[in-house]
Amino acid sequence: MARFLSLFSGSSGNCTYFGNADEGFLIDAGVSAKKITEALKNAKISPSSLRGIFITHEHDDHVRGLRVFTKTNPLPIYASPKTMRRLLEKGILTGTEEFYEIKEEEISLSAFTVRAFHTSHDAAESVGYHMRFPDGRTAAVATDTGIVTEEVFEGVKGADLVLLEANYDEDMLKNGPYPLYLKKRIQSEIGHLSNPDSASTAERLLKSGTNRLILGHLSRENNAPDKAYTAVSQKLNQMGAVEGVDYLLSIASPVGSSEITVF
Repeated sequence: MARFLSLFSGSSGNCTYFGNADEGFLIDAGVSAKKITEALKNAKISPSSLRGIFITHEHDDHVRGLRVFTKTNPLPIYASPKTMRRLLEKGILTGTEEFYEIKEEEISLSAFTVRAFHTSHDAAESVGYHMRFPDGRTAAVATDTGIVTEEVFEGVKGADLVLLEANYDEDMLKNGPYPLYLKKRIQSEIGHLSNPDSASTAERLLKSGTNRLILGHLSRENNAPDKAYTAVSQKLNQMGAVEGVDYLLSIASPVGSSEITVF
C-alpha cells in the first residue's frame, strides 16, 4: 500500500516521504541532513530504502540539507532543467552527484512513476509532482505556487492524496510583521496560496475524485493550523461533503512527524 509522511512542512523547511512497505523517495530536503536522518529514523524508514530525491525548486527551505544528505546517502537527484542549473550555479550541487533533469515526460523510479508539472513561483523553474504507486494509488504535491493554473490543477486532480499549499491567512499576513514588499510578494501570482485559495482548490479536487487532502507549507508567522483547517473544511462542508465520509483532511507536520499515512 502507498505511504505518505510529512517529515517537515512550512516556511522553515520542507521534506516529504512517499513510498510503500519496501522503498520510497523524498520530495525536497529543506532542513539539515541531520534532521532528515533523525526524522526518518523516528519513522523507522531506513535511508537505504530511498531510491531518489525530487526537488521542487532551489529556495533554501527546500534544498538546505540536499548536498550533505546526498553525500552521506548517494541518491539520484531529480529537478527541472532550470532548477538543476541553479543548484549547480549556487554550489548546492557540486556536479559530482547523480542527477537528472525531469521534464514533461513521466519517469520510472524503481516501482514508482513520477511526473512533474510547473507551478507559479518566483524561482528558476518550480514544479510540483504527481506520483503513481505499484498498487495503482496516486498522489500529488502542489506547494509554492501563487495561483492554481490549469497545468497545476491537471497535475493534481483526481489523485487519491494531495499535499496542497495553504500558506497564509489573509488577516494575519496583513497585520503581521513582514515588510510591505514581502507581503506583496507572498500575495502575488508568483508567491503562495492563501487559505481561501486552498479551500477553493480543495473543492475542485473533491469534485475530481480526490478524497484525502493534506494542507502544507503553512507559514509560521502568517497562518495557524486551525485557521487553514477551518477555511478548507467549511468550504467542503458547504458543498454538502461530510468529513470522514466523503473526504479526510489534515495538516502536514511542520517538524519531524513519525505518523505515516497509508492510503
